[in-house]
Amino acid sequence: MKIVKLNATTSTNTYLRAYTRKLDIKDDTIVWATEQSAGKGQRGAYWESEKDKNLTFSVFKRIEGLRADRQFYITMATSLAIYEALQELGISQLSVKWPNDILAGRSKICGVLIESVIRNGLYAVIIGIGVNVNQKIFTRAPRATSILLETGKHHQPEEIMKMLISKFYHYVDLVTKSEFAGLKADYEAKLFRKDKASTFELPSGELFTGIIKEVSKTGKLILQIEDELLKEFDLKELKLLY
Repeated sequence: MKIVKLNATTSTNTYLRAYTRKLDIKDDTIVWATEQSAGKGQRGAYWESEKDKNLTFSVFKRIEGLRADRQFYITMATSLAIYEALQELGISQLSVKWPNDILAGRSKICGVLIESVIRNGLYAVIIGIGVNVNQKIFTRAPRATSILLETGKHHQPEEIMKMLISKFYHYVDLVTKSEFAGLKADYEAKLFRKDKASTFELPSGELFTGIIKEVSKTGKLILQIEDELLKEFDLKELKLLY
């Protein structure tokens, strides 16, 4: 695996996509930046990260041979790797907020953005990971927290990256071995607000109550709504309010 370290960039996902396209990279590659000026989150959200305080990197991972309808298992593998690493670092009350944000209590400690690379079919994924490590104050993300805030301990971002990559490949290996049922069960067991009545917002602004029951094999959230009806939603169709 090749690691490209940058002092600064707009977004590691954006840089890595351009980098792999220009050089036709075929091997797994990491782009790691100590500063991002325009880090991206889900739904186009801005990712706040203070220079030299956090871990922001992206992984180019080839997944040729994985059917497109099984791509969400990469999301599960990524979430589980991060969850396990943070747990070992002493973070408590961890959960996965569907599809792949990691929470400590009710505050976000890690965000993930996964983008597909299509070359005559699904060729690779670019996985952007932002972990709040040593930052104490968040001005644009009031619900954010960090490893330092949760544990009182400083950590070297590079060491955490090595830890995450090791665990990521362990879980990706389960994907390549088609151990889908175990991955899905493990992921669902860690879902934030699972089996609890929660409020959701539709794009229209309408609010409704639902209970998270599971995720589909393609990554849609399955909610139990009125009269015990089960309904699937994708990321653009609803927002969990908490």
